[in-house]
Amino acid sequence: MKTIQRIVRFAKVKTFAFKCIAVGAALALVATACVAQLASTQLIGGRQTAQAATASRTLTVTLSAKRGRILDTNGNVLAQSVERYTIVANPEAAQEFVPITCNDTTRDYCDEIDGKPVGATGAAAVGRLLAKALGMNAMELGAKMSGTGQYVVLKKDVTPQVKRSIDALNLGGIVWGELSSERLYADGEILGSLLGGVNDEGTGVAGIEQMENKELTGTDGHQTYQRGNGGEEIPGTMTESVAAKDGSDVTLTIDRDVQWYVKKVLKEAKSKYGSPWGIAVVQDIQNAQILALADSDEVEAGSDEAKMSTSRAVSETFEPGSVGKVISMSGYLQTGLHKMTDQLTVPDHTTQDGQTIKDSFDHGSERWTLAGILQNSSNVGMVLAGLGFTDEQRYEFLTKFGIGQSTGLGLPGESSGMLTSPSSWDLRTRNTILFGQGYTVNALQLNNVVATIANKGVKQQQSIIKSTTSTGGTTSKTGKDTATRVIDEDVAADMMNAMESVAESYSKFVKVDGYRMAAKSGTAEVQGADGTLSSIISDYSVVIPADNPRYAVTVVLKDPSGVYGGLTAGPVSAQICEFLMQKYEVPVSSPRKNAIPVTW
Repeated sequence: MKTIQRIVRFAKVKTFAFKCIAVGAALALVATACVAQLASTQLIGGRQTAQAATASRTLTVTLSAKRGRILDTNGNVLAQSVERYTIVANPEAAQEFVPITCNDTTRDYCDEIDGKPVGATGAAAVGRLLAKALGMNAMELGAKMSGTGQYVVLKKDVTPQVKRSIDALNLGGIVWGELSSERLYADGEILGSLLGGVNDEGTGVAGIEQMENKELTGTDGHQTYQRGNGGEEIPGTMTESVAAKDGSDVTLTIDRDVQWYVKKVLKEAKSKYGSPWGIAVVQDIQNAQILALADSDEVEAGSDEAKMSTSRAVSETFEPGSVGKVISMSGYLQTGLHKMTDQLTVPDHTTQDGQTIKDSFDHGSERWTLAGILQNSSNVGMVLAGLGFTDEQRYEFLTKFGIGQSTGLGLPGESSGMLTSPSSWDLRTRNTILFGQGYTVNALQLNNVVATIANKGVKQQQSIIKSTTSTGGTTSKTGKDTATRVIDEDVAADMMNAMESVAESYSKFVKVDGYRMAAKSGTAEVQGADGTLSSIISDYSVVIPADNPRYAVTVVLKDPSGVYGGLTAGPVSAQICEFLMQKYEVPVSSPRKNAIPVTW
């Protein structure tokens, strides 16, 4: 019996031992598997896992380059880019946001609005926290952050102060600011469409902003670093940093003070004479720099209108009328066809090639010298004096003075006007060409005609860009020092003499006390809205002082009451000239001597 019990007990022990061994083997197998997996994770996949974790924390941030400034000739800022931020949110993170209740322990990092609980969670709570700082509706903000994805723009062009107030809301990793810039214009409509504007990407799309876009545009940089759970940079994790290179500053030849004054008097003239528009150009005769280029249009620089339109002072073309007589008369003298003292008998009308030409006023047969023909602005006198002036010569001198050609300034939207070849002229046009009709110009071209005469017959390349200055401080002049002699110096002197007699004939209406002026007025019938010659262009070009030429000024008015250029555009030009003499402290003129006779 005992033997049987021992056998049973042994069998049980054996069974138990077997089970223990089996369980132990199973546990050993599991342990081996775990150790193998751990070894695989740490030794084989650990590097990949670490790399993946690092990659998920690594961020490359663009460092935006600032657009260069636009300055006037004296360094006054006309356009500049200022620091701004684009406020961005992570919708997925926003939807998981739970405000932290404020108490003594959490006071430094809790969430509340005006001392009260937020009253919501998720995107709605984030929207409520941001609403006051961004000046936006909380529901609108919440809706923007309720979508999918990890990036949504909440607001652009936010000031640094607003960005700092958002940083103080403890929303790191949910809402942050990305550095950008905003283009600001100091003087509003003073330069308006001439400056133009930039698009949402900061690219110049009109005016000088477009023309000088390459110089003004910088090169963005970037930084690569790891960020923590709150979106902050982890110290010491910066792996790459390339600084942004800001755009160059562009300095104009424009004098802001002169531009402001010219703009002012043009707007006053528009109201006084009932003109739809007015244009004026002020040019330094010594270097052909444009000191003012203005029109009466009221367009804010940088506005949608400025981005979509062209400055009228650049794009508007017109028949110059009698101001164009100085071109033809310069040709008469330069070719030797006439001298300024030549004596002609001039009726108030003449018929040439079957075409009748009339003067603007009735008169008998006048005994005028060539200087007298210019002073009295006689169309008939110009035609009679030009009988030996060939069509080719007429065209030659128009082109020599720059008519029908680009000014070379490169301003967007500039029209070169219209000048057809002699082969296309009819019997009337070939004569109207002599007194400023039958071709069109812009104000810059016309002003450079009188400036060329005042510059002793040498035509210079006009400029409106004075220089560019890189971020490193290197300044490069951009003007083109090109000059072409158009007429001889003695011819130019005779023309200035005759133009001074013109100015004296208008001295009751157009004068600057103490200064001699040389000028020419113009009045041209042009096509109106009805397609007929029902509209008027009145213009006046003047050089001051006549005895020591410093500035050329041209004023153009459309359909002014008073009609004649000398009575409308003339007084406006005198206002501008008076301002120039005072601003630049130009010495007064010496008395006039040796005036060429105008009658015989």
